Amino acid sequence: MDPCPFVRLIVESLALKLPSATKPAGPGLGVHPSTTPCFAKLRIKNFPSQTALLPLCSTTDSSPPDSSASSSSFHLDSATLRRISGKPIILCVSVFTGRMGRTCGVASRKLLGRVQVCINLDNGAESRGSVFQNGWMKLGTEPDKPVARLHIRVRSEPDPRFVFQFGGEPESSPVVFQIQENIRQPVFSCKFSADRNNRSRALPTDFNANNRGWMRRTLSGEREKPGRERKGWMIMIYDLSGSSVAAASMITPFVPSPGSDRVSRSNPGAWLILRPNGFSVSSWKPWGRLEAWRERGSIDGLGYKFELVTDTGMTNGVPIAEGTMSTKKGGQFCIDNTIKDSALSSMLPVRGFVMGSSVEGEGKVSKPMVQVGVQHVTCMADAALFIALSAAIDLSMDACRLFTNKFRKEFWHDHVQDSFS
Repeated sequence: MDPCPFVRLIVESLALKLPSATKPAGPGLGVHPSTTPCFAKLRIKNFPSQTALLPLCSTTDSSPPDSSASSSSFHLDSATLRRISGKPIILCVSVFTGRMGRTCGVASRKLLGRVQVCINLDNGAESRGSVFQNGWMKLGTEPDKPVARLHIRVRSEPDPRFVFQFGGEPESSPVVFQIQENIRQPVFSCKFSADRNNRSRALPTDFNANNRGWMRRTLSGEREKPGRERKGWMIMIYDLSGSSVAAASMITPFVPSPGSDRVSRSNPGAWLILRPNGFSVSSWKPWGRLEAWRERGSIDGLGYKFELVTDTGMTNGVPIAEGTMSTKKGGQFCIDNTIKDSALSSMLPVRGFVMGSSVEGEGKVSKPMVQVGVQHVTCMADAALFIALSAAIDLSMDACRLFTNKFRKEFWHDHVQDSFS
């Protein structure tokens, strides 16, 4: 498998130095602790803007900040690299004090100033890293007034990835293609099943005895009335020889909370992402666990949490991916080991981008696009695990649909619609 060229633009080492005449945001203006009362908006044309907290730096000299957990990234694929070849990119950083959001519809933030960093990516950006800015920049231009200063480091690094795409929706048992420029090559096939009456096959043969905590959560919701649970879904991933190389199995049913028609965060549904255990085709070993639920609030969203599984069980309950995406617009499921102090740093030997997968909103045709960092793939079976995880998060969008909604025939057991559909 040959990867596609990607370049990551990293904005890091962010810190703010305020002049003595400037006071941090007061109780009525900010929600952050006194050590981080400010934030920055990062913008590059044709990319979604990003927000980063800015710690304050108290040193009086020009030395860089001691440490900073703030880090943001922009990802440039091969098409973007071709489009901007020979053209500069402008990173605009706007620094504010006050709240990030709005209060009663009115923004309470105050602009301190802006800086711009010019980024020139040459033809060698796909194979070597570059630093475009590393130091303090003034946020104002008035010579007679003290101005705030921003410390920022902007650099690029090669980030090659394998790119895959489902040939159809996961519940339609599609072929999965590897994408290389304009070439689409089939590398996996999927088989989806929705056997609601048989959950025993969904668990590894040697899993229950040593993982009581998993079983306890697995059996939550078993007392739900028939027709008020979605269970038994499974998707198998096969290589071109027809051997099963990964699977995603729904181990905790998706059930509505009492008096509701939605899956709640307090009782989420769950999947196990499985890999073959040795050479036996009937023995599986858990690799990861995905929980999903339907969020309440101003944004109707799909909430999720993913954990890696070690040989001794869970990773102390520390998630490596957690977030919410819109059920209307969908979003991007991402695992990234670049951010400093990431929970992944103690679990994965190599830092960097791990995987990303597109998820469409409800009612939209979903053909997930999956990207996997090359350093996390040593063989096709490794890539298959991320394909199974991608299918699980995509299917969770359907599993978390309101129970008043009807399903397509792919989700019916033996194509017979019953009361839960």
